[in-house]
Amino acid sequence: MTLADRLHRLPKAQLLGMRRGVEKESLRSQPSGALALTPHPAALGAPLTHPRITTDYCESQLELITGVHGSVPDCLAELTRIHQFVYRTLAAAGAEMLWVGSMPCGLPADETIPLGVYGSSNLARAKSVYRMGLGHRYGRRMQTISGIHYNWSMPGLDNDQHFALIRNFRRHAFVLLTLFGASPAVCPSFVAGRPHELQTMGEHARYLPHATSLRMGRLGYQSEAQAELAVSFNSLESYADTLHEALVRPYPAYEKIGLRNLGGEYNQLATTLLQIENEFYGTIRPKRVIRVGERPLHALRERGVEYIEVRCMDLDPFEPVGINGATMRLLDVFLLHCLLCDSPPDTPEEIAELGRNQHRTASHGREPGLKLECGGQEVLLMDWAAELLADCVPIATTLDAAHGGLDYAQALAAARASLAAPQTLPSARVLDAMRQDFEGSYTGFIRAQSAQARNQLLELPWSEAAQAEFEALARESEQKRKAIEAADDVDFETFRVNYLAADRLSPA
Repeated sequence: MTLADRLHRLPKAQLLGMRRGVEKESLRSQPSGALALTPHPAALGAPLTHPRITTDYCESQLELITGVHGSVPDCLAELTRIHQFVYRTLAAAGAEMLWVGSMPCGLPADETIPLGVYGSSNLARAKSVYRMGLGHRYGRRMQTISGIHYNWSMPGLDNDQHFALIRNFRRHAFVLLTLFGASPAVCPSFVAGRPHELQTMGEHARYLPHATSLRMGRLGYQSEAQAELAVSFNSLESYADTLHEALVRPYPAYEKIGLRNLGGEYNQLATTLLQIENEFYGTIRPKRVIRVGERPLHALRERGVEYIEVRCMDLDPFEPVGINGATMRLLDVFLLHCLLCDSPPDTPEEIAELGRNQHRTASHGREPGLKLECGGQEVLLMDWAAELLADCVPIATTLDAAHGGLDYAQALAAARASLAAPQTLPSARVLDAMRQDFEGSYTGFIRAQSAQARNQLLELPWSEAAQAEFEALARESEQKRKAIEAADDVDFETFRVNYLAADRLSPA
């Protein structure tokens, strides 16, 4: 069956049933462009329990989370409101702002980057110990990289359809890195003392001239240990079995780190290849909302895939909240294309090929004549990407017909135009702005964009009702945090062992 046939058979109600949400990470920075080392602002609420505002890896890294939305404008509007409250809270306390670049601001020594703090409960302590483990395994600097996760669902899809979508997404994710990668440069503090192949652009930047997303390349969220996994996405069973093995198999390098240090403090949650499920890196994940205390892998095995999480999107430094409506719509179109196209099973050879394509696109994606691997053959990246976007035209047209507008077709047309003029892609624009206006400084450029975003969001209308709503959420989150702490009835080691027990990974 062709893509057109599958598209024609999709009921309008199913298309209109698409849902999306955003999780957006940003570092808090000082006006100088250095990492803010202050605690998470108490006025934002408790990061352990707040449904919209938490922290990701470090205490200085905010994660802003929208609810689930049936329309792109509604999703973007909520993301904007959350930002408005955060900026107003930061402004009331001082001059901190959100760093609008994916690659971090000026960083202190690795060991002084503050881990997230969540309270005194066993659950809170586990979150901090997990982050301590990530620091030991990969270094804290890597964990300060920020991005946007796009959570997407459509009613009526079974596990096999979700995994078919995921396989095609992995094959074609280079298109998104090329179109939306916006991290071609880093602050020198990020690579200090580390081997790298970056070039120098002035005193305050290291870069690659044709890079799209260093965040998704060898300097970004990568793990040599995890590269051994070769996770198959051919079925829920194959995915779950590989992940299960990584969660229970001791890994010699991590055993060497040890569970605790000589003083008895925890170095990590476990000495297995993965401490918990979230440690598995990838451009996309199958997800399911979990119940209290439930392991994510158990939820997937028991009740199946509920939505997918796109994880390869950089923050757009030219957008105040890191993403715009056209990008969200292009993601909707792209994900539908991944769903509707034939999706043969993956193989270990293809999985390795996709890894090479990702690294090549991340570091050289705009290089004229760059070729990627496709089934053992080499193809021009730009030709392959243009062909895939051309295939998306009927999908955008169908979505516009269902929604009664032209927004999807316009988003796709803009993407195709950008691809045809690589100098207009965000990664190229970042480098041009750095050269022309900031004497080659990454920190100077992102600092200026961050200040501009701060001012724009502080100037937007803000009602007393909106302020009261977020203040109530903050109070409720504190009450929930205290209730969790009061409910603890075992010591942390007992909690840790029980939570990590292998039998909790499998369905009942």
